[in-house]
Amino acid sequence: MKKGIHPENYRLVVFKDMSNDEMFLCKSTAETKDTIEYEGETYPLIKMEISSTSHPFYTGKLKLVDTAGRVDKFMNKYKKFAK
Repeated sequence: MKKGIHPENYRLVVFKDMSNDEMFLCKSTAETKDTIEYEGETYPLIKMEISSTSHPFYTGKLKLVDTAGRVDKFMNKYKKFAK
C-alpha cells in the first residue's frame, strides 16, 4: 500500500440504524457533531437509514424502507409517462 494516503485519526464511533434503533460500535474517521451514551461511555454518533440489521438481503425479510416519501415523489414525477 502507498504510504501517507490513509487517515490516522480513527476513533470509536457508534453507528445507529434509524429504521430499527440498533446500534454498534466500531472505529471510523467519519465526522459528526452528534454524540450518544453507549455502554456507559459517550461516543460520536453516525445515523444510518439502513444497516445489515435491517437490510432485506441480510434479514431475509422483504421490507420497503421509504424515508421522506422518496418513492411517492418518484412515482408522482414519472406517472405522466406511464402507459
